Amino acid sequence: MNAVLDFVPIWTVIIGLGVFLYVMLDGFDLGVGMLYGFAPDTPSRNLIMNSVAPIWDGNETWLVLGGVALLAAFPLAFAIIIPAVYFPVLVMLLSLVFRGLAFEFRFRDGEHKTFWDHAFCYGSASATFAQGVVLGSFIQGFEVTGRSFSGSSFDFLTPFSILTGIALMFGYGLLGAGWLILKTEGDVQALARRQGRICLLGVLAAIGIVSLWTPLASDAIAARWFSFPNIIIFAPVPILALVVAALTWRALGSAREGAPFIGAIALFALSYIGIAISLFPMIVPYKFTLWEAASSESTQAFLLVGTLVLLPVVLMYTAWSYWVFRGKVKAHIGYH
Repeated sequence: MNAVLDFVPIWTVIIGLGVFLYVMLDGFDLGVGMLYGFAPDTPSRNLIMNSVAPIWDGNETWLVLGGVALLAAFPLAFAIIIPAVYFPVLVMLLSLVFRGLAFEFRFRDGEHKTFWDHAFCYGSASATFAQGVVLGSFIQGFEVTGRSFSGSSFDFLTPFSILTGIALMFGYGLLGAGWLILKTEGDVQALARRQGRICLLGVLAAIGIVSLWTPLASDAIAARWFSFPNIIIFAPVPILALVVAALTWRALGSAREGAPFIGAIALFALSYIGIAISLFPMIVPYKFTLWEAASSESTQAFLLVGTLVLLPVVLMYTAWSYWVFRGKVKAHIGYH
């Protein structure tokens, strides 16, 4: 390890940032897609679709960044994790492709608009569920022999991973409801507020179950959270989660438009921090740390040069696109 500059923390921050931005940005996009299926009529569906039309495909940039960065900076982790979750990753990618086709063809194939409407909703739901299954499998850990995955192709399918898949659907639904409250008006906004409260209850139930399940299933996680002085140091995370949830519930029942979306993002951020506390410094849970799975220093340094040039560009064009399409959206005229 280089005594002067350790590249592993830098790459950890880059991957962590990429994953969080994907969850935040494509999360609300997928959430909108799931809520789209509950829209009562065609004008409402047009409004919901138009709310994400200018930015939906750019959000997936962060998924690509996270995958490529994992392969480049932590190849051992990539070689173990991907075979272990091959099927849910395949389902996720096919669902994202199918969802993208539905988005485009809905406007061009009016004869089969109903089919594409269902495809957009179900594609969003299946992609979200698959991502949650991957998360649950990651938290539970993988069967590893030596430096290779040695489990079966269906080890990912457990009660815990199914729970996290359902939990993420509620979480993305909450983000999607927050986005619709921010971007729409009238009946669609009112419906999004009601849906947001249902999703928030689902999120809180899932957080509670996972918070009990993981320490009971893993002595290492239990020791991380409940040993002294960790129990005092980490106590603000669950306390803040409860406070944010209460404030978000109130915001969903008020006339405030930005607060529900901000509250949903804050809940995801606190959950993200909670997972990091439970697992750090493991990148292959309970088997390999970040440093053990890292590529050579020369490889990390070489790739870091290009990443530090491209990452600000991606951040700038992402921020610019959201700035350009700020404000409310109308069903027939788009943003104004």
